[in-house]
Parts: sequence; structure tokens; C-alpha cells
Amino acid sequence: MDPLVQLAIIWVGVYVASVMAAKTKLTSVLYFLAFGSLMVNVGILPTESAPFIRDFAEFGIILIMFALGVEENTKNFLISIKRSWGIAFFGAVAPFMTAYSICDYYWHDTNISIMCGLTMTATAVSLTMVSLKSLGLQKSKAATGIMTSAVLDDIASLALVAILVPIATGQAEVSIVAIGWIIGKAVLFFGGIALVGAYLLPHDLSGWVAQVPLIGRYGVRDLLATGHGEHSTLTVLLMALVVGLLAHEFGFHPAVGAYMAGLVLREEYFLLEGKSSYGSYRRTKTVIDNAAFSWIGPIFFIDLGTKIIFDWEVFVAVIPQTFFLTTGLFVAQIVSAGLAARYTGKFSFYESMIIGFGMLGRAELAFVVMDIAYVQNNILSTEAFFTLMFTAFWLNVAVPITLTLWKPLYDRAEQRTPP
Repeated sequence: MDPLVQLAIIWVGVYVASVMAAKTKLTSVLYFLAFGSLMVNVGILPTESAPFIRDFAEFGIILIMFALGVEENTKNFLISIKRSWGIAFFGAVAPFMTAYSICDYYWHDTNISIMCGLTMTATAVSLTMVSLKSLGLQKSKAATGIMTSAVLDDIASLALVAILVPIATGQAEVSIVAIGWIIGKAVLFFGGIALVGAYLLPHDLSGWVAQVPLIGRYGVRDLLATGHGEHSTLTVLLMALVVGLLAHEFGFHPAVGAYMAGLVLREEYFLLEGKSSYGSYRRTKTVIDNAAFSWIGPIFFIDLGTKIIFDWEVFVAVIPQTFFLTTGLFVAQIVSAGLAARYTGKFSFYESMIIGFGMLGRAELAFVVMDIAYVQNNILSTEAFFTLMFTAFWLNVAVPITLTLWKPLYDRAEQRTPP
């Protein structure tokens, strides 16, 4: 199929999904996934997307995460780490053990069980954050807790991929040096971004940084002010892409880097010659939000939906496994993340439930692990692979539904809370 024809079909789906979401009061992400799955199974969209579409989808998730990062407050994110360590830890251990136990019961293969547990460990943060965005909850404390926990889970999951895949394939044993290198890269990347945000981006520099040639005299505000702010959108998008590529070099998903880039960007950097920053900031943010949530970002979710290909014989064969794995993970994730949020993060009961629901999704990293385990290394059996695919699909569907159903209760609780 011509990639432009494929893009036209996807954009029709984006439009239809957006209209249906508005009519049904559900998040559009659910309809994006359903449209992609429907189109590929009836033969309208190809099972293998054109490279142009895959690259467009990848850029879409980078845009989404950057836009969400821009809306977040850096200080709140750093403070949230202290509250979110328990959510990240218990919210990852419980799904891993649940998936491992259920898969070991059905297939009696330790390597398959390890890969199943690893696949179901990391949260699909982009899916959750877009769902929260559609419900107006993207700036809530719960959203920050989910994002922080998911980033920490991603780091841990990437470390486990590097450690467990070679063990499962028999290619290597656990190496303290390898583990140390993985942890070191994580510290270097996130620590480096934090230093840039704290010492290099602010315009009014002080201390030793102010003495550095060029950097000490010119800040990010000068870049954004070029051409009276006409190139501010290009500047911040380039920033997001560069940090995303840097994250990729460190072994993380580029979307994680894009979120960090948005996180260190502040509204005051858009001040032009002492005038109000609101006009330039709002104009840039409007362009980015429109691209991220209206016409580029949704391509990622529709393309993700096309990965769910229904083979009737396999589908029937794995119904019991899919049912028990989905149910087990649904309960384990909500209970573990919710209790951790309540008792280690000190979130309210209603915020804790949002965190539990928000941690249900499985997408980017889960599909990467499945590709490594099934396509590249042939660790997973066909039945195990399709069980994981279907389970990930239903867990993704559960995120917008549970959040939408819970939001009225959350809103009422917020209204009762004294200011």
C-alpha cells in the first residue's frame, strides 16, 4: 500500500475516533486502538506499516510526551520521586510475579515465564498520560505520580531486559560489570538532563556557569527570541528531538527523553525583551499540542492497534490464558500500585485508585520485549506471544475505561476537600 494512502486512511480513523469519543464521553485513545485493530484485521491497513508511517508514529509519541512534559512542573516531578518509589517498586514486582506464575502454570518453561513477566512489568505511560489529558487530569498529583513511577519502571525494565534476555537465550550469565554499566548510563542521562535544566537553561546565570564563554552570556531565552520568537516552535521541537535521540543512545525510549526535555522547559524562557511571555509561549504550545493530540500523535496509537492481528484458531486456543492473565494483572496492578500510592506515597484514596488504573497500560516497552523474545530470539511460543498481545490490548482498553468511570468519584472527592 502506498504510504500516503495509508496515512489518509489513518487520518480518517483519527477524525472518526475523535467524533465518537466526543459522543460517548470516552477518551479517543480507545477508539484509535480499536480502529487500527479493525482496519488491519479486515485487510484495509497492511500488517506491516510502511517505514514512513512507522517513523511518523515514532515522531508522534515523541511529540505527545514532549507536550505532556511541557505542561508538567519540574519541581513537582522531583518532589514526586520521593512519593513514587513505592509505586514503581511494588507496581512492577506484583505484575512480574503474577505474569510469571500464570505463564509458568500453562507452559512450564522458565524462560517463557521470565519473558512474560518482563513484558508485563513496564507501564505504557504515553497511553495513560493521553487518557488523563483527555479527562483534564494531566496536571493532577496522581498524573505526576504515574509519570514518575513509569519512568522509574522503564529504567528498571530496560535493566532487566539487558540482564534477563541473554540469560534466557543462554548467551550470557549475570555480570556485575554489565549491571553497573546499565545503572551508570541511567544516572548519567537523567543526571545530565537535570544539570542542564538547573544550570544551563536559566537565562540569569550565576556562579561559575556565568563565566563560561557564550553559555554564560546567552541562554535558551536568546534562542527562543530569534526572529522575534517566530522560530520558537522549531527551537523547542529540535530540543525535544535531540534529547530523545540522546535517550535512545543511552538505551531508553526516545519518548522518555522528549518528556524530560519538556520537563526542563519553563514558560519564563519565552520572555522577549522583558515583555510578557504569555503570547509567545501560548502560540508555541498551541502548535505543539495540536500536532501532538490532533494529527501526528494519534498515528502512534492507530499503528499500535494494527499490531493486534486476530488468528481465529490461535485466538480460541489462548482464550483461557488470556482471560486469567488479563484478570490477574488487572487485579495485581491496581492493588499493588494503589496500596503503594496510599501508604508509601501518602496519596488520597481517590488519587491512589487513579494511579492504580493508570498503571494498567502496556505498550511501547512491552512490544519491544515481545519482539526480542519472539521474533529475534524465539524464546516465546506462538501461544505465549498471542496471549501477551491480547492481554496487552485488553489492559490498554481498560485504562481509558476505568479512568473515565472513576473520574466523577474523584471530582466529587476533590470538591469535598477543603482548600
